[in-house]
Amino acid sequence: MDPVISNLDAALTERVLEQNGTRVLVISPADGDAAPAACAHSERLRERLESAKQQFGGALLRGFSPLAAADFNAFATSFGKPLLSYEFGSTPRSRIEKDVYSSTEYPADQWIDQHNEQSYTLKWPGSIWFYCDVAAEQGGATPVADSRLVYERLDPALRRRFAEHGVMYVRNYGNGLDLPWEQVFGTDDRGEVEQYCRANQIGYEWLDDGDALRTRQVCQSELRHPVTGETVWFNQAHLFHVSNLPAAVREALLEVVDEDRLPRNTFFGDGTPIDAALLDEIRAVYRDTMLSFPWQPADALVLDNLLMSHGRAPFSGKRRVLVAMSA
Repeated sequence: MDPVISNLDAALTERVLEQNGTRVLVISPADGDAAPAACAHSERLRERLESAKQQFGGALLRGFSPLAAADFNAFATSFGKPLLSYEFGSTPRSRIEKDVYSSTEYPADQWIDQHNEQSYTLKWPGSIWFYCDVAAEQGGATPVADSRLVYERLDPALRRRFAEHGVMYVRNYGNGLDLPWEQVFGTDDRGEVEQYCRANQIGYEWLDDGDALRTRQVCQSELRHPVTGETVWFNQAHLFHVSNLPAAVREALLEVVDEDRLPRNTFFGDGTPIDAALLDEIRAVYRDTMLSFPWQPADALVLDNLLMSHGRAPFSGKRRVLVAMSA
């Protein structure tokens, strides 16, 4: 559909991107040459971004002048909520500047399926910021999907089953197959790891005379948004499950380790297996709800992390997208 353009104020314009029912508000400078950090001091822009996050789930700032990593950190911080560190992470990232990180460092030829950041835990960021420092030569989009629509479009019987039992995430760290526990927990002190697990309702066991660690945590499948009151689909059952791996990778892994030693897997909260067909239904709904657009250099995207999921498309060429998270 043709974008709708209107005056936001004397210096800004807005339009709406929409695909498959998911919408994002795009805000741009009318003169095409403005620093987003300066515009952040506009009370009108602050209010518009907050209302856009609740109405649409996210907003894209496009056409502003470029930011360095330190400026992006200051820009995201300027909206009044402290930025968060990447605690109990599930994917490899690098700290770029203060609380600004690289986006997930997976091979460029792999899809990263839709997910709400850290919805595999009981603690998650309220908002997530992306900044396109270098756009890929081809591909590399960060697709988004409205978590309210995902919830509405899922079979009610499937939703009820997950809501009744919750999702159990089982992780085995290290062994060259996944992140080492020292990196995930930010310490090589087993006592600190145990303290963190107890404080966050994470079951743990040390394996192989203490060299390896396995954790289990039961988390939500859906949430009610604390501000809008809307129910959202909010978990990573489909992403952590062994069925999410390409068949060749899955077979190769199972030749090396037993199923209970897979780097990650999901079950219903009572420990019973999840039928892969149910997860395929979830993946199909995400695909049918997805909005994808190519990054442009200096784009900044802010999402309400409960209302909007995100992913990553394969790409070629250099790509650098920065990430920050806030409460």
